[in-house]
Amino acid sequence: MVWFPLHRLCKSGAEPPGDHNWQKSDQCSMASPKKLQGLVAATITPMTSDGKINCSVIEQYVDYLVINQGVKNVFVNGTTGEGLSLSTEERKQLAEAWVTKGKDKLDHVIIHVGALSLPETKELARHAADIGASGIAGIAPSFLKPTNKDALVAFLQEVASEAPDTPFYYYHIPPLTGVKIRVEELLDGITEQIPSFQGVKFSDTDLLDFAQCVNKYQEKFVLLYGVDEQLLSALVVGASGAVGSTYNYLGKQYNVMLEAFAKQDLELAQQCQFCAGEFLSFVIQLGFGVAQIKEVMTFASGIVMGPPRLPLLRASQDFIEKANAKLKSVIDHFPKLP
Repeated sequence: MVWFPLHRLCKSGAEPPGDHNWQKSDQCSMASPKKLQGLVAATITPMTSDGKINCSVIEQYVDYLVINQGVKNVFVNGTTGEGLSLSTEERKQLAEAWVTKGKDKLDHVIIHVGALSLPETKELARHAADIGASGIAGIAPSFLKPTNKDALVAFLQEVASEAPDTPFYYYHIPPLTGVKIRVEELLDGITEQIPSFQGVKFSDTDLLDFAQCVNKYQEKFVLLYGVDEQLLSALVVGASGAVGSTYNYLGKQYNVMLEAFAKQDLELAQQCQFCAGEFLSFVIQLGFGVAQIKEVMTFASGIVMGPPRLPLLRASQDFIEKANAKLKSVIDHFPKLP
């Protein structure tokens, strides 16, 4: 597997000044000297038929990502993982499972700790640091929203301060949060207020904003792109890596695109993006969301992901049959490295 270049190393080893009321678990620590780059799978939350989280399959899930897809980084409890539909205790259990089962197998386990409540977000941040996650990420609150940079930074600062020696990432997803503060503006001077700030998961189609972030901050921050169907465009402007749900089941294929891009074979990289886009375009027309992603992952991996949590409804049998056939066809015809 070949990763494309990353401009800075994710630092996680320095102990900051001050006293802490928790200690990292050496047994479960995911601290890694490896760069955070390449593909990051936005993990799905497995559930039992009666709607309870199913941590018993996480080890199998880890092995599937590493062995079958060539993906060694995960983003846990995000949008794909139905994070905001889970209880605080459920999110903690999932975080623990991923950190524990990913030890010595995964390079990075980033735990999303964002919530509508600041106290809940801070509690999740403390917990992620305590179990040794390699990073935490947070979204902007999406009900009572920050309306300017100062308010957003103040919120993120409160969260990051609960885990001061754990790398912190901002999860920018305005289509869902409604918070449209430009990331270029947010990054200006942010480490003066949040010393642990390491980068951004940029889940928006505004490539102008993303390109300006790369132009100004590529040497300083990890800039992860979060719109799978536009990954090649983001690579061209300098993305450090990519976080997405597609990498759960098309990671092997997207790694071909990354390697082609690294070798400056833009024609092959373009063919890969078109092929992956063919699948996404097909399922989007059928109706594609978190519920459908769970079904795709179930038939792609053989690991039962179970139903989504209400208010999401389970995918139809018609979707399952059509999406399964299309995915098999796309994988069979996916471009290969020469």
